[in-house]
Amino acid sequence: MTQSIINTQLQPFNATAFHKGDFVEVSEQDLLGKWSVVFFYPADFTFVCPTELGDMADHYAKLQEMGVEVYSVSTDTHFTHKAWHDSSDTIGKINYPMIGDPTGRISRNFGVMIEEDGLALRGTFVINPEGEIKVAEIHDLGIGRSASELVRKIQAAQYVAEHDGEVCPAAWTPGEETLAPSLDLVGKI
Repeated sequence: MTQSIINTQLQPFNATAFHKGDFVEVSEQDLLGKWSVVFFYPADFTFVCPTELGDMADHYAKLQEMGVEVYSVSTDTHFTHKAWHDSSDTIGKINYPMIGDPTGRISRNFGVMIEEDGLALRGTFVINPEGEIKVAEIHDLGIGRSASELVRKIQAAQYVAEHDGEVCPAAWTPGEETLAPSLDLVGKI
């Protein structure tokens, strides 16, 4: 049986990303001290991937307001990311770092590597400022993700981190009531 990645510490990595017209080095140290999303996808120049990355780009300003940095990752190189960014209107609107993982090390660290294809599954991971993975969501290649759903999950994770002893019920959104688990609640919900 495989151990869950939830609440485990971010593993070390070094990679090159395409970010705002430049190639930049990124490591696990860059993710510490703030909330981060690591957003894996199979490959550049494909079909579902640009819809997901474009959706994330549309929600990026909101995530930045929440103190969250986004890092997209595929097993393509940073050069391929630049070419895709330069040739696609959808990808051209991305302002978050696009990490190249041609060796698959980062994809393996997060358990999303499809070894026989050399590609990553669709995986979304939310990491707290201490480097602990708080949300892990992995999809089959044909199932696209929603950035608005991710925003809500991060809001809940941030709320729980800031309010010791409280938890967020299903479909919770900011401003709604939370729960304080206790013996009194057992069988009452």
